[in-house]
Amino acid sequence: MGVSVEIDLSESFKAYDVRGIVGATINAEAVEAIGAAFVDVLGLAGQDVLVGGDMRPSSPEFSAAFARGAAYRGANPRMLGLISTDELYFAAGSLGCAGVVFTASHNPAAYNGIKMAKAGAVPVSSDTGLFDIRDLAQSYLDEGLPVSTEAPEGIVAEIDVLADYAAYLRKLVDLSDIRPLKVVVDAANGMGGLTTPAVLGDTLLPGLPLEIIEMYFELDGTFPNHPANPLEPENLRDLQAAVIEHGADIGLAFDGDADRCFVIDEKGNPVSPSAITALVAVREIARARAAGEDTPVIIHNLITSRAVPEAVTAAGGRPVVTRVGHSFIKAVMAEQGAVFGGEHSAHYYFRDFYNADTGMLAAMHVLAALGHQDTPLSEFAAEYEPYVSSGEINSEVQDKAGAVARVLAEFADAPVSVTRMDGTTVAATDGSYWFNLRPSNTEPFLRYNGEAIDTPTMESIRNQVLSIVRSNA
Repeated sequence: MGVSVEIDLSESFKAYDVRGIVGATINAEAVEAIGAAFVDVLGLAGQDVLVGGDMRPSSPEFSAAFARGAAYRGANPRMLGLISTDELYFAAGSLGCAGVVFTASHNPAAYNGIKMAKAGAVPVSSDTGLFDIRDLAQSYLDEGLPVSTEAPEGIVAEIDVLADYAAYLRKLVDLSDIRPLKVVVDAANGMGGLTTPAVLGDTLLPGLPLEIIEMYFELDGTFPNHPANPLEPENLRDLQAAVIEHGADIGLAFDGDADRCFVIDEKGNPVSPSAITALVAVREIARARAAGEDTPVIIHNLITSRAVPEAVTAAGGRPVVTRVGHSFIKAVMAEQGAVFGGEHSAHYYFRDFYNADTGMLAAMHVLAALGHQDTPLSEFAAEYEPYVSSGEINSEVQDKAGAVARVLAEFADAPVSVTRMDGTTVAATDGSYWFNLRPSNTEPFLRYNGEAIDTPTMESIRNQVLSIVRSNA
């Protein structure tokens, strides 16, 4: 296997997935070696392996290269074609196969990467074999692929899971009897442009009482309209304007691989992912309790709003806090038998969806909740947003530990508690505010998230802490 560019896979393998710059840190030769290592490390010779990709220009080439490597080591690649990330999770769960999707999520067009799952949609992370795959793939890349002695070369075949994926989601949330809703959907030229018509429209299934106004549904991995990262406020502006222009009831924004969904109310204002977490959690608790569960478990990460555990407890559930990151959430979901989990980044996890995250299913829950009552979304969602959040604010700091130490010294005599799960969280004992300082693992950033009972308190604490953090930056 000839290598035209020397690739160091440690530059593209992250803690949870693979993500690199096409032609520089990831290329087809490297992907072929990764496909072979994926089969060998996970022991998949003789088994079906799912391979799909998003709309990025390099995804078809990479999918084919991965399939070559996997087949060479004895697996049977099943080519899924164009898929969202949550379609991969559905396929891995429903078909009982390991698989990959080529995507770089919300990253710019120059990037591509790989999200991996074991059979049952169990994530492959640095703790569960990802770095073993990296190291073996590097040796294959450097030294060449050995001939498989465990199984003959695999057979490649094509399958389509979109219709089954759409039908499965429709079974989980019934939207057939809601009041008519006008919904603007911004797919950001990503995979939501394929999955939205299949799930919410009438291309594959009977129509729903939804008028879908499409924005940027053309699949285009160069992202000609705006970046596919709805976490950044500027990328929501077109959707916000369209919701108001069309007099819509709700707006939905998907990221590039459509595993995250952001919600805009009828006034054009974002509904926080914490409020969506609380809203969906209450629905899932009610459903689980109706099925006989005494105290359904809901997972949330430590920087979601305090409104989330409060809503969960009030609804008869048990909140469990975990670190930020999908591999942690999915692991705790499985350990606890949790019915639902949510993150501040708009990743939403469902037990009925193989403990995996799916933005589409979360959106359907919001549509169902909105459509089964007459209150506008802005009023309905306000019930789940009693606090004022700062949002995530990054500060470029070389000495992150020193910055945190200075902040703690400033609050040493204040009536607060300090916890150190995933960074450092300082919480006022009277419940009036809390903030978390969490260092980035990959960048020289210290991330601030805070919340308070009112805007003046939030802004005062935010400004005080950021001033300290940035004083010796």
